[in-house]
Amino acid sequence: MPRLVVVSGSSHGNFADVVAESLGLHLHPVLRSKYPNGEIRFELLESVRGADVYVVQTSCEPINDMLMELLVMVQTCRYASAKTITAVMPLFPYSRQDKMDSWKQPITAKLVANMLSVAGVNRVLTMQLHTQQLQGFFDIPCDNLQSDIAIESWIKRFIPDYTELVIVGADKGAVKTATQISQRLGTHVALFHRQRREASEVHDMILVGNVRGKVVVVVDDLVDTSNTLCLAAERLREAGASSIYAIVTHGVFSGQALKKLSESLFELVVCTNTIPQPTEVANNPKFHIIDVCNIFAKCIWNMHDSISVENAFRSESSLLHWRLSQKKDRESVSRSMIEEECDNCSENECNEKSTQTTKRALQEE
Repeated sequence: MPRLVVVSGSSHGNFADVVAESLGLHLHPVLRSKYPNGEIRFELLESVRGADVYVVQTSCEPINDMLMELLVMVQTCRYASAKTITAVMPLFPYSRQDKMDSWKQPITAKLVANMLSVAGVNRVLTMQLHTQQLQGFFDIPCDNLQSDIAIESWIKRFIPDYTELVIVGADKGAVKTATQISQRLGTHVALFHRQRREASEVHDMILVGNVRGKVVVVVDDLVDTSNTLCLAAERLREAGASSIYAIVTHGVFSGQALKKLSESLFELVVCTNTIPQPTEVANNPKFHIIDVCNIFAKCIWNMHDSISVENAFRSESSLLHWRLSQKKDRESVSRSMIEEECDNCSENECNEKSTQTTKRALQEE
């Protein structure tokens, strides 16, 4: 088995560090900086020859810099003779630009998919694409992880009598997610029909379903300006909802979004850590962050071990709290880390390196 290497970009270092730690690894040493003219500089400080490389880079400000840095990192790994390169992108950039509303607009999500392939990506691992049809933009495998299991776990833990609540899809794109969650929890489901004037401006929302006297959870894939969520909360309160929660996968929170949500009718606003959140979110009692690092770590291990990614979602508890802690698994990782170094070593030197590396890995258990 080729050795497993995790390389982090500059977008979400803490996320990548936790993923690597869950895999029993350290982040691969790299040099990241910028030249005086603003061009990105990237260099691998150790070899990745023959390795399965997972490059972790999400989409956050400055988005274009983060995307370009990812492409540079991928090409560097390709030129360094990595066996496979997987782009781990918790939030896929430009995912909302997935169709032409007129003949004068691009399909930028398709362009990004092409750029990744040209740079040398063999596979993409992401979470909660804006539409599942985006997977068809790729000529390489694209694993679109669903956040349902993390959302369900949070609801069971923090909302009393959750079987009596109503799961509401914020728009038609969120209906499938809302339906899947409601079926697993045994709850009711409702949805909103949105009328837009512009891409980021909602004109009106029409509620389909009964929420009177109910606790309501609004689910969506992404919150940006928060206009949609705040208007949804108003419509739900008008319809008689007793308590209202919002759970989104990607908390972008652009402009005055945090202020609007803090003053909104929501009891809590919940998002995952697919992108780094400012201290205003972490320290605000009205916001809650769900950690999905272990979901990505488990899926990375399954991919590396040639096991179906779908199998990782069969057990909620084992997935959300997964760590590579079994001795035999740590030994396999640590031994694969020294295979390349031993190519030109004598037998005694090779055995000594293997013993030392394995001991260092097992000390972390």
